[in-house]
Amino acid sequence: MPSQNMSSNRPLLSELKSAATARFQLLGIVLVTLWSIEIIDFLVFGGRLNRYGIRPRSLNGLWGILFAPLLHGGFNHLIANTVPMLTLSWWVMLRSIDTWFKATIIITFLGGAGTWLLARGGSVHIGASGLIFGYLGFLVARGYYERTMAAIALSLFVLVTYGAMFWGVFPTQPGISWESHLFGFISGIIAAYWLASKPDIISER
Repeated sequence: MPSQNMSSNRPLLSELKSAATARFQLLGIVLVTLWSIEIIDFLVFGGRLNRYGIRPRSLNGLWGILFAPLLHGGFNHLIANTVPMLTLSWWVMLRSIDTWFKATIIITFLGGAGTWLLARGGSVHIGASGLIFGYLGFLVARGYYERTMAAIALSLFVLVTYGAMFWGVFPTQPGISWESHLFGFISGIIAAYWLASKPDIISER
């Protein structure tokens, strides 16, 4: 009997291992991409790529909605974003890689559009922190919209672990794009609503 249980568990273990490997590979690609762009910007362009960030209410600044998450104001900025980017991305991927892709697209475009429309004029907004706050909003709101034990537990865990980040949506530090944090967070909540897997409702007859 034990040997039968072990053999029946092998496909599940293999599937879990394959899923974890795919997540690690994808996060590796994200990490290499961010650091490669920053190294190239530093060595080749002298930081001039940062002008392609989001410029509020500028037609040329619309391209920043797409490029801003890939650009950083130096290695210290990128280092500060690396760990929360990878950690929160992993937790979003626990549901599925497809969910992560969809949430990333929603947060990038909705959060970027909000920043472009309503952020301070004469400023340039760069960095992956808009995405990071979007993932934070997604994970916190997912428990409310899905209302499963797993989703609620993860939401509470994220609140306890990264709750201090909420101060980042307020204009408390000069030079920090609190607008991209705020609109990223809001877009993450919207993504959680759109992508939530709601439990089936059983009606009595």
